[in-house]
This record gives sequence, structure tokens and C-alpha cells, in this order.
Amino acid sequence: MVFHMVNRKGKRNRKFNGTRNHGKGNAKNRRGKGGKGGWGRAGTHKHRFTYITRYERHWMSHGGRYGFANQNARAELPVINLYEIDQLARNGKVEKKDGKLTFDFEGKVLGTGAITMPIVVRAMCFSEKAKEKLKAAGGSAIESAPAEEAKPAAPAKA
Repeated sequence: MVFHMVNRKGKRNRKFNGTRNHGKGNAKNRRGKGGKGGWGRAGTHKHRFTYITRYERHWMSHGGRYGFANQNARAELPVINLYEIDQLARNGKVEKKDGKLTFDFEGKVLGTGAITMPIVVRAMCFSEKAKEKLKAAGGSAIESAPAEEAKPAAPAKA
């Protein structure tokens, strides 16, 4: 079933001509940002878009995002638990290097679960429990720098 909108013949405000306030009460009630549909930047892609395109083009060219950055926001590290590494090793998805099972991970290894075989795990960081459990199983925990920080240093100028 298809519904069609009815075309309005003439603007609705034609019927309010000569009524001073167009049925909206005191003229003071329609002033300010509160009468324009929301606080702050509300409606900048709807009813206030013409204002944005005329007066705030620089803001729009950055997608509405520029200015201060939150210095406290930390990048989230991916995490993996020991039992997940153990499951991968059991399923044969951990590769062997130099006769040892070796697992590389760019993130943090947590100590939840048990590990049943000696595995060399290389990751950015480990929890204390994870280190203890890996050593108890005969494996080792090797902390490696993230890929971004492991870039070679710039050559020294002579």
C-alpha cells in the first residue's frame, strides 16, 4: 500500500496574515535559540544548515570536528586471554619457530584461564598472572614494542 502526501495549495502562514503572532502567543516567546529547535548546534544539518554554510564554512570543511583534543583519551589496546592462546595452539593455529610454538600479538595478554603447553608469546605487554602462568607451563613472555614505536631512528647528521 502506497501513501501519497497531499500537496498543500499555498503556504500555511498565508492564513495567519494580519494576526501579529501567527498563533504562537507573545512575540517574546519566539526569540532566541530556544525558539529555533534545540540548544547548541542542534539542527545544523537540518533547519539551521543555511546559517552553517554561510557563516561557518571552515567548521564544515573539517567535518565539524576541529579544536581541542582530549589528552586523557588513551588508545584502546586489543587484549587476549591465555585460554584463547591455548585453544589456538590446540587447533594448530600457532606457528612453530625453532622447534617452539610461537605466538605474536599486538596488544596485551591477560591471565584468564589455563595454558597447557609451553608457548613463547610475544606481545606489547602482559599482566602479572599471565607471565606467571606462561613460565609455569614452560613457555616465556617476551615484551615487544608496538609497530609504530619500533620504527628506525632518523640518521644522524654529519
